[in-house]
Formats: sequence, C-alpha cells, structure tokens
Amino acid sequence: MNIQNFLNKITSGEFDELFAKLYKPQEIDIQKLRYMSAVKKFTALYPNRNDIHVYSAPGRTEIGGNHTDHQHGCVIAGAVDLDVIGITSFHEEKIIRVKSEGYDEFAVSLEDLDVHIGEKGSSEIVRGIAARFKDLNIAVKGFDMYTTSNVLSGSGISSSAAFETLIATAIDCYYNNNQVGAVEIAKIGQYAENFYFGKKSGLMDQMVCSVGGFVFLDFQNIQNPTIEKVSFDLSTTSYELIITDTKGSHSDLTDDYVAVRSEMDEIAEYFGKKVLREVDEAQFWENMPDIRKKVSDRAVLRAVHFFGDNNRAKEETQALSEDKFDDFLTLVNESGNSSMNYLQNLYSCRKPTEQAIPLAIMAGKRVLKGKGAIRVHGGGFAGTIQAFVPSQLVAEYKTEMDRIFGQNSCYVLKIRPLGGIEII
Repeated sequence: MNIQNFLNKITSGEFDELFAKLYKPQEIDIQKLRYMSAVKKFTALYPNRNDIHVYSAPGRTEIGGNHTDHQHGCVIAGAVDLDVIGITSFHEEKIIRVKSEGYDEFAVSLEDLDVHIGEKGSSEIVRGIAARFKDLNIAVKGFDMYTTSNVLSGSGISSSAAFETLIATAIDCYYNNNQVGAVEIAKIGQYAENFYFGKKSGLMDQMVCSVGGFVFLDFQNIQNPTIEKVSFDLSTTSYELIITDTKGSHSDLTDDYVAVRSEMDEIAEYFGKKVLREVDEAQFWENMPDIRKKVSDRAVLRAVHFFGDNNRAKEETQALSEDKFDDFLTLVNESGNSSMNYLQNLYSCRKPTEQAIPLAIMAGKRVLKGKGAIRVHGGGFAGTIQAFVPSQLVAEYKTEMDRIFGQNSCYVLKIRPLGGIEII
C-alpha cells in the first residue's frame, strides 16, 4: 500500500473496526497517532521506500498453569492489547534491515543464515526465522522494517515472542499468502529462540501471541500440542485484568528458574520418566515418603503444584467455556496459593529480603477484601503479579499499587481476540 494511502485510511477511520478488536475503545485515537508516528519514522529512515505493509503482534498473559508447560502440562493464557507493530517495505536485496524504536538498526544477510555462535540479540532471532522459512522452501528476498512496541519488557508479557510473531507473520503474509498459519508461526519463533538465540524456551508464549484470544494449550504431545481457543469475552464481566510491575530485577535469577524445572525433572526421573506429565499421580502420593529421602521436600512440593495446576488449567478453561466466571476466579486464587506455598516462586531464596511479589499480593488482597483474584504472574521470583479486579475497585487498586511501586506500575489489559496480523 502506498504510504500516503495508509495514512489516509487511518485518518478517515477505515481501520477503526479492526482497531476496536485490537485495542480498548478509549485508546483507538492514541493508537492511530502511534501508527502514523511509526510510519513517519519509517519514511525518515528509508526515504526510498514508497509502498508499505503494516503488521501487529500481541504480547501475552499467563492465566493458569504456572510452570507446567516445561513438564508437558496444560496452560491457559491470553493475548493482550499491548503489541509490537512493524512498518515494512519488501524488496529483493537479499537483506533484512530492522530498526526497533530505542535500539540500533541491524541487518541480516539472507545469504548467511547459519547460526552465529556466541551472538545473541534480535538479529539472531530474525536470522533463525528466515532460516526456518528457507527450510520450508519459502523464498524470502528481503525487507526493511521499523518497529515500535508497548509490550512491557521483562514483565512476563513476552515481548520476545511478540517480536518473533511479528517477523514470522510478515514473512508468511507477504511471501507465502498466509499458508504457514498461526501454529507453525509459533513453532518457527520457538525454533529461532531455541537454536539461534540459545534460549531453550517452551512453546506457550509464541503460540498465544500467534493464535490470539484466550487459548488452552495441552503439551502432552510437545511436537503437536492441543490448541483450543476459548470462547469467552472478559468485557462482558464486571472485572478488569490488571498486571502490576513490582520493578524487581530478573538479573541473577537463572538458577532459580532452572531449579524449578530440574527439581520437577528429578521427581519424574524417580519414576523412570522424563517429565511429570508421564508420572501417575496416585503413585507419586504413594511413594512420597521415599521420594522425600531420595530427592527433597521442596521438589515434592513443586511436583504437588504441577499436578494441581495442570488440572486447574483444564478446570479454568471449562469454567470460562461454560461462562462460570465465579468458579474461574476461585481457581485462579487456588493457583496463586499453590504457586506461593508449593511452587515457591514468589522470591529468590538467595535474596530473601527482596520480596516485592509477596508484598504486592498482600497489598492487592487488602484492597480486594476477598473479591476477585490475585496471583504471581509468569515465571515469578521477581517482576509482576496479575489480578482480576472488580470494576468499582480498579481506581483504588491502581492508586495503592502506584503508591507502593511507583507511578504507572499498573496496566489494565484487554484480551485481544487476534494474534499476529497484517493491518488491512
């Protein structure tokens, strides 16, 4: 589309119906300005490019199933209205140039798609995605892209998976007429992150960003997970979904995250299995006295959490599908209590005096007074909490959280029904 044409369509309201699906109604005008600003910055960077394609990919929020995916368990999550957008012009120069707002431009040669040992960063993500499309016999010839993102980095909303989905969606839309599809796009993003970026992540983040909406995922078959979009509109309830950033640092927490997985793996190994999903829960309870001696108490408790949250993710999905929101809130609170007491991922044992997540949950419960639901969000140990807050308490809840953790700590999120898309 011609650049001026795109700008005219924004100002004339031609995209308003689509924007109403992607963003909150009160934010559509702000989003229009955001898109127009991004187009103008793209034009300044690449003045010789006259035709553009524009893409958007959302972040995601974990709803249920905390630390269950790496044990091939079940998860329910949702795409959100925080997104990364990419203004893109395609060409045949055999190079991909990406300039993300706040970062230096990088370039990836399409004639060099091998893994660059020791290199990390967005360039390696792009290289890995392009390489995977090449493996699928999809010819990528090159493009220039300017991106801007409001997906909170380091907050458990998965800015990296949103970026991966954006790049893969752009390639699939333009070069492949959308034939790869949302599920394979998620796998392509995971492939790039695993083998090019060097992070052995699961598939949940990419899948939710790519598919959109409330999504139930069952990773029992890790190569071909069960994916179910959940038909539920949060806006029909009298609750708002709020993420609070406690401003805790994720640095030096790798050992904590690794310990969660490795301890669950140890329980599975006790039974001669690779992951807890393969372990019979009844046998686990029967053998608990011996497991304690041969593994550890904390590993046992973390396994208890897995079995509970794996089932709760299914129950939460069923509650939403049957429009039983009160039952859903009860399950969210149960999951939060399990993460606190059994999974034990609210703070690092190596930093026992830094307990921002328990503090935030305490403060949130004080405002909620038994209403709604509240829990740790994402991997835990530092970062964010999630709450379903009654509409009449939202202002008080935000005021209290901002008072404790600083201004603009709270983000009211909309569940976005669409994943990675082209703005057309």
